[in-house]
Amino acid sequence: MILFSEISKRLSCVLGTVLFCWGVSSPRADRRVRLVPKYTPGTTLRYRIDSRSTTSGKITTPILNPEGATGSTLNVHQQVRLDVLDSAGANGKPATRLRATYEKSSADSQSDALDPAQISPSAVYGRLEGRSVEFTLDPDGRIENPKGVENVFPDRAAAQSALSWFSEVSSSSVFPVTGIEVGQKWKSERPMEGTPLADLISRAEYTYLRDEPCHEEMDATSAPSQATSRQDTCAVILTRIVIFRRGAPHSEATPEDYLRNGLRVSGSWTGSGESLDSISLSTGFLVRSTETSNEQMDYEITSAATGSKIHNQIHVQAESEIGLISAVPVAAGHE
Repeated sequence: MILFSEISKRLSCVLGTVLFCWGVSSPRADRRVRLVPKYTPGTTLRYRIDSRSTTSGKITTPILNPEGATGSTLNVHQQVRLDVLDSAGANGKPATRLRATYEKSSADSQSDALDPAQISPSAVYGRLEGRSVEFTLDPDGRIENPKGVENVFPDRAAAQSALSWFSEVSSSSVFPVTGIEVGQKWKSERPMEGTPLADLISRAEYTYLRDEPCHEEMDATSAPSQATSRQDTCAVILTRIVIFRRGAPHSEATPEDYLRNGLRVSGSWTGSGESLDSISLSTGFLVRSTETSNEQMDYEITSAATGSKIHNQIHVQAESEIGLISAVPVAAGHE
């Protein structure tokens, strides 16, 4: 799911499902399917990614800034080519090496304030066009050894935002190891990392809604690819996510790295989101995904030494859509 708290890790998107394959298990009466990585070196997938996020609120600091922004909107449009380079791994550990090439990348943004010191989102996303990033995907869906990002982005935060879908590769551990069947529900829960509030939890509930023809979920402007023909059937998965914090509302919840720097944090952070994913049962490729989310943040960071405070009150709405354009083996001569 794409939630603002994780925009620094991902765009409004679930592209992790793109990099995993859904394989049908051997014929069984219950018709279960299992999430199984199936990477074939030489395979190429192309995806269209569109997202929109709207931010409103205010940040109160010791130094008054009457020109500070209270609202902004960011629209991002990308076309990404994913090439499977290798699936052998190293040291006996299965892994897959992939290359993502941003064939198209653009963004437009609006804000009620102008900060000349800030690099515009349009410039950041524009730099991606024509660039490639290589990374290793381990069996649990974690991104390792990324290469090619260091010369594109002005800072770490910008890199996390623009490359967020990399860190949203879904872990197969969130799916039942015995497989899933139509009508089944299951849950997962994980701590959220890298946020200013500790003890934040992201809880997801998944529902395998139905099977339906994949072409109903494909972009009407794109011709069917070899990997997802009009005869394919897609599994439709609904995911609902809730963000909450363990402990009393607005109580102190300071992460360890903040404590080491003499800071204290208290406040609240809540959110919810929903996505609908269509995944080809014959190939395991994500054919289409749509997602919406809302997050509300109200927290205060205080210096233990000086008592100075920064108060963040922010509301974010986000939506995204991912569509499969093509998925063909490079060796077959289709690019």
